[in-house]
Amino acid sequence: MLKTLISQIKQYKSNTIKTPIYVAIEVIMEVLIPYLMAILVDQGIENGDMKVIWIYGFIMLIAAIISLIAGALSGKHAAIASSGFAKNLREAEYKNIQNFAFADIDKYSTGGLITRMMTDVTNVQNAFQMLIRVCVRSPLMLISSLFMAFMINHELALVFVGVIIFLGIVLFGIAMVVHPIFRRLFKRYDYLNASVQENVSGIRVVKAYVREDHEIEKFHKESDLIFKIQQKAEKILIFNSPVMQLSVYGCILLISWLGAHMIVGGSMTTGELMSLFTYTTSILMSLMMLSMVFVMVIMSVASAQRITEVINQKSSLTSPENGLKEVKNGDIVFDHVYFNYGTGKHDDGSFVLDDVSLHVPSGSTLGILGATGSAKTSFVQLIPRLYDVTSGSVKVAGKDVKNYDLKTLRDNVAMVLQKNVLFSGTIKENMRWGNDDATDEEIIEACKLAQADEFIQKMPDKYNTYIEQGGTNVSGGQRQRLCIARALLKKPKILILDDSTSAVDTKTDALIRQAFLEKIPDTTRIIISQRISSIQDADQILVLDDGIISGLGTHEELLKTNKQYRETFEAQQKGGSLSE
Repeated sequence: MLKTLISQIKQYKSNTIKTPIYVAIEVIMEVLIPYLMAILVDQGIENGDMKVIWIYGFIMLIAAIISLIAGALSGKHAAIASSGFAKNLREAEYKNIQNFAFADIDKYSTGGLITRMMTDVTNVQNAFQMLIRVCVRSPLMLISSLFMAFMINHELALVFVGVIIFLGIVLFGIAMVVHPIFRRLFKRYDYLNASVQENVSGIRVVKAYVREDHEIEKFHKESDLIFKIQQKAEKILIFNSPVMQLSVYGCILLISWLGAHMIVGGSMTTGELMSLFTYTTSILMSLMMLSMVFVMVIMSVASAQRITEVINQKSSLTSPENGLKEVKNGDIVFDHVYFNYGTGKHDDGSFVLDDVSLHVPSGSTLGILGATGSAKTSFVQLIPRLYDVTSGSVKVAGKDVKNYDLKTLRDNVAMVLQKNVLFSGTIKENMRWGNDDATDEEIIEACKLAQADEFIQKMPDKYNTYIEQGGTNVSGGQRQRLCIARALLKKPKILILDDSTSAVDTKTDALIRQAFLEKIPDTTRIIISQRISSIQDADQILVLDDGIISGLGTHEELLKTNKQYRETFEAQQKGGSLSE
């Protein structure tokens, strides 16, 4: 964990190193001042020697100015170093998330990743700033003051040693109890953020079903649980304060009582006792600051562990060394494919996809039909290697997909997912997700193929119309057509439409399919649909039933040989529909 965190300091190493150097200078000057004051009192004031008073007074002033400047510089560099460190941590997390395979993304919730990039990084940033500044200042001040106290009177200095040992035992005990509680607390923050994110993104559904009270109650329960966990942690951490107070006042009382006896006995001067009181304050303030750092570090350790989990997460899907850089055509072969989202079989011995074998020639159209949960989406996600097969193989252009460079493979397989996502920006900016270098003419051509140009031309700013986050200012059918156009701009060898025309009318659906046949005849087309009218003209139709091929053939062949296909067709012909 530490190695991962330290590696993210990067270009802020200079600021990180300068901070403790300036802190050390500040501490040395502060420690010198009480020592100089003792000399000023004993040799100057008590002897009435104004020359000594002026000399040591001037030296104390210089020391105070140096201490002030060093303190300001240490604060400046600490702020730069901690802010830069936090920036690097967020960038490292975000960059690695982009490399996650779908299986890796499934391990973390959206809310959990947001918490790790925001709340957890802020905790670590605050702890880092305290570590390079306070955690350097306090031990240095503690050791220096303790050294000076031993120089003045070693017997009284032993009081500090006893206090330090006592505090160390108590604080270590608190840390052992509180750390697991904070880990549990941050996990609940993940759930709370996920709930908020889900509610905000689905607010229209919440209002449509009048479920505001239910969502408020759900938020209240999670928030209340976080409150109780945090309260439990704070009840333990709160012991830190009375223990510190006991140590501070006990120390002062002991030194006052013992010091008074020593002055009366002649073994200590008034100046020495005054400077010892100053060192007492410095030592106890250092202990108090270390106590604050201690609390912050306890919180940040849990956050640091969560951050490093994301940064060190290795993608379960990686490009092979010297992977193939060319996809020659859209020929697809499934060879005895078994697939599960975990590893191996389910508890009941089943697979999501069970012994699937078929051949889709390049440039042909494959239609896929099946009930909800029949593994249609799982089937197509294996082609661009969003997941890896459990056993068997998937080949594109005669080569196993595992042998391709991932970027090359996915650039040649355009997939329009079930959930159509548009990003905030203009229509043109959204289209260029498919091809950064696409010209305006290419964008218009793709939109015409997807039957999107007609409604775009009616918009006030046409292709410069701004799309709100999530595409909320366009209809479901318009969003689907824009996503299809975006996929077409990749000029793929394989085009996969995962129920991507469900929100458009049958006429528009037919026009899109006709455009595909005429304009991209060499592209292999895979169309998942619940409407048989959308796939009945396909070269072959695959019927999936709980991950098993129950039928494969043309529309006419399946009507004769496959009961599931025939019943679906008859139901739709009578005006019925098969819901996803």
